[in-house]
Amino acid sequence: MIPKRLTLKCFLSYREATLDFEGLHTACICGPNGAGKSSLLEAIAWALWGESRAAVEDDVIYMGAKEAQVDFVFEAQGQVYRVIRTRYRGQHSALEFQAQTLEGFRSLTRRGLRATQQLILDCLKLDYETFVNSAYLRQGRADEFMLKRPSERKQILADLLKLGQYDELGDRAKDLARQYKGQIQLLEQSWAQLQEQLALGEAIAADQAQRQADLEQLQQAQDADQAQLQAWQAQQQQRRSWQQELTWHQQQHQQLLQDVQVLLQEIAAAQGQKEALEVVLAQSEAIAAQYADFQALQAQEARQSEKFRQYQQLQHGIQDLQQLIAREASDRQAELGRLETQLEALRQQDLEAQQVLSKQGEVEAALAQLTQARQSLADLDQLQMKVAPLAQRRQPLQAQLDRAAARLSARWEELQASAQQLQAQQSQQPTLENALVDLTGKLEYLERRRIYRQRVQEKGLERRSFMDRLQAHQRDYETQLAELEQKMQLLGEPDALCPLCDRPLDEQHWALVQQKHQATQGELQDLLWVVRQQLAVSEREIQVLRQEYRDLGRELDQEGLVRERRGQLQQQLQATLEAQRSLAQVQTEMASIERSLQAQDYAPQLSEELRLLDETLAQLSYDEKTHALARGQVDRWRWAEIKQAEIKQAQQRRQQLAEREPQLQAQLVALQEAIAQSQRPDGSPRQQQMTALRQQLANLDYDPDQHNALRQTLRDNQMWQLRYQELQQAQQQHPELLQRCEVLAERLAARQQDAETVAQQIAQLTTQLTTSPDHAPAIAQIEQQMHQRRADLDRCLADLGRLQQQQQQLAWMAQQSDEQRRQIVALHHRHRVYRELAQAFGKNGIQALMIENVLPQLEVETNQILARLSANQLHVQFVTQRAGRRAAKSRSRVTKLIDTLDILIADTRGTRPFETYSGGEAFRISFAIRLALARLLAQRSGTALRMLIIDEGFGTQDQEGCDRLIAAINAIAPDFACILTITHMPRFKEAFQSRIEVGKTELGSHLSLHI
Repeated sequence: MIPKRLTLKCFLSYREATLDFEGLHTACICGPNGAGKSSLLEAIAWALWGESRAAVEDDVIYMGAKEAQVDFVFEAQGQVYRVIRTRYRGQHSALEFQAQTLEGFRSLTRRGLRATQQLILDCLKLDYETFVNSAYLRQGRADEFMLKRPSERKQILADLLKLGQYDELGDRAKDLARQYKGQIQLLEQSWAQLQEQLALGEAIAADQAQRQADLEQLQQAQDADQAQLQAWQAQQQQRRSWQQELTWHQQQHQQLLQDVQVLLQEIAAAQGQKEALEVVLAQSEAIAAQYADFQALQAQEARQSEKFRQYQQLQHGIQDLQQLIAREASDRQAELGRLETQLEALRQQDLEAQQVLSKQGEVEAALAQLTQARQSLADLDQLQMKVAPLAQRRQPLQAQLDRAAARLSARWEELQASAQQLQAQQSQQPTLENALVDLTGKLEYLERRRIYRQRVQEKGLERRSFMDRLQAHQRDYETQLAELEQKMQLLGEPDALCPLCDRPLDEQHWALVQQKHQATQGELQDLLWVVRQQLAVSEREIQVLRQEYRDLGRELDQEGLVRERRGQLQQQLQATLEAQRSLAQVQTEMASIERSLQAQDYAPQLSEELRLLDETLAQLSYDEKTHALARGQVDRWRWAEIKQAEIKQAQQRRQQLAEREPQLQAQLVALQEAIAQSQRPDGSPRQQQMTALRQQLANLDYDPDQHNALRQTLRDNQMWQLRYQELQQAQQQHPELLQRCEVLAERLAARQQDAETVAQQIAQLTTQLTTSPDHAPAIAQIEQQMHQRRADLDRCLADLGRLQQQQQQLAWMAQQSDEQRRQIVALHHRHRVYRELAQAFGKNGIQALMIENVLPQLEVETNQILARLSANQLHVQFVTQRAGRRAAKSRSRVTKLIDTLDILIADTRGTRPFETYSGGEAFRISFAIRLALARLLAQRSGTALRMLIIDEGFGTQDQEGCDRLIAAINAIAPDFACILTITHMPRFKEAFQSRIEVGKTELGSHLSLHI
């Protein structure tokens, strides 16, 4: 990666800055502490990876700004790219990725910030951790690798080489090995259970044969009972058929008897109806005569009803004419009232117009006053037109002066707040110093606790080794006891031989051998008891040591937080020193602003122009109040114009009223004459129509009382109409009744004959049932016996089915047993494979091998760089194994080696610890190792290290050391496309022709480029 251009907007201490890297090969970023030198490089890391030293994402935004943005253009693998990262306060971040083409930058941004970030990583082939450990030598981390313990150095190197993935692979291999082991245990348990089940196969086969014999015996008995049951059921079925037939004939006989009774009743009813009809037929002549008189009365009533209809029509016509005449009279009266009201209104309007015309003289005097007031107002309007531009110009001048004063006041308040903040920050210095002393003491205490924990660990390892030896002795003693017991058992047999020479033993020698064995057995048992007691004591000691080791580990877990807190306190103390210098500058600027505000000399040109405008306005002598009074006078007399218009309207209205009044008088006289004429009997067509309708009513000759009497007579004779209808029905129904009586007599004779036939059949069936036996109890008994046997058969069949299912299950179990055996063998193989992989991926496997392979290259790179820095005076060597302390003291020929990562540093006086070297020498050693690590990590990441950033304090170097550092940087410069070095030392920055000078004011950090 080669930087091209960096643009910052409101990022950390920068409000806005742009840095062009074109033409920069080896450059120095210089400036005072806290000016923002490291922030430039933080911006590159934040733009590319979104990483910064800020704990909260919004902390990268400049104080008071709403968003921060970094625009970074760089070259990677021959292609120019551009990254724009923006952070919005309290919201989210945005990321834009572009590639340069002939037409300009083309967007490569993908959907989602994570996808775009991954695309940037794919193009860079460099993640943030590799960057900060290779290309970016961050401030305060040069000696981090050297100050760690050997075991921690190895872990740091493993982390830098990203060997943690092998730990993950090892953990996964362990998990898989545990899973396979668990599966093996489950399968072995299942296989053992299957073997137990398969052992029951012979018993199941014997039980199945017995059940089959029982089934055949039960089936034979069931078949015999079934044949007997079928014979009895056939006989019983015939008997039930006769019983059903008998029941049906009995029901039929009962129904026939009921039919005979019904027919007798119907014949009697028909005879009664026939006699009633014959009585009506005997009165036929009298009924016909009375019905003829009734019809004559109906015709007479119809004629009277027609006259009644005409009578009602004439009455309705007369009523309608009366209502119409009354309505016309009412309309004329209403019109008469309306005309009289209009005449009265005309007279009232004439009086009102006369009152308006009476004020004509007063209105003319007021019009003269209005003309005079308008002339005064016009003069003041002209004067206002001259004054308005001057007043308009004065307003922005005064506003500008007010804004200038407000800006100074706001700046003074801002400085006051800054001063208070700086004073508060400065007041914390004693507290911070005390806290720093406390943390330093706590770190020293934790260091002592770490040494003590190492001793506890060594003690635990020693106890564990001692227990291993005790367990070996225990196994030896137990083996000897077992062998001795076996020999003593052999001696207990008759004709026992000597266990040493295999010769027969006499009684004396047998007693000696037996006594010797018993003595040896007692000694071995005593030794075994002592070993077991020592094992128990050692186990308790190890438990105590383990608990103490865990307690110490929990106590030492806070060391990182304490160191981090100490670094924060150191930075805060440095900030308080800077706050002292800033406070003096702020107080000086506040005093200057106070003097300007008191003297009001902050805008002299504006003040002079404002004074001239005020003098001109005073000469014009324009008064807004006088102008307002003039407007009030015009408004006061403006009513005269309104009254003048009312007088003109009153004159026109009186003329219109004089023309309208004669017309209304003529309409009123004509309407009064029409009302008088309509009140005479024959004075109108309506009255004439009324007379004609009354004459027609008199000529109709209709008497309502006579009509009502006729209606009553008709109602009295209406019964003969019903009697005539009965006569007609009797004449029609009499022949039908005669025929029905004959039919009913025939049906009665047939039903009586059928009843006699059915009675004979009932007697015959009764005789047959009496002679036939009833097998129902025997059938019930044999059915119960067969039902019980069927239950036995079902149980036997169920047992056979169960046994057959068990046989099939055993066959399946045999297959499963073979399959599980094969699976167990395969799982054992996989378990061994993953167990070996877990060991291979562990710390002492591939990781140790890779570190062993990397260290020679790292040592060569370090010594090459260190030779340039120290004029071949210093040399380092990485040692990965050394003899243990107990092995060094032991006289054994086999030396036990332990893994480590010691760094041996040699100079002209020999090999010495790192802590004994001076600050300059220690820095050169750390710098050489760090730079060698950077090259190594870049090579392993698959990309060339084209850019190097050195953000380290060089204050520990003397003039000669600085010259050598500069010479070393110049010596390695051809290997890099861009080298940036950060320092605040004047003698160091003067050695670089290209400088990026960074400064800081109250407006934030700023930079300038010198080539």
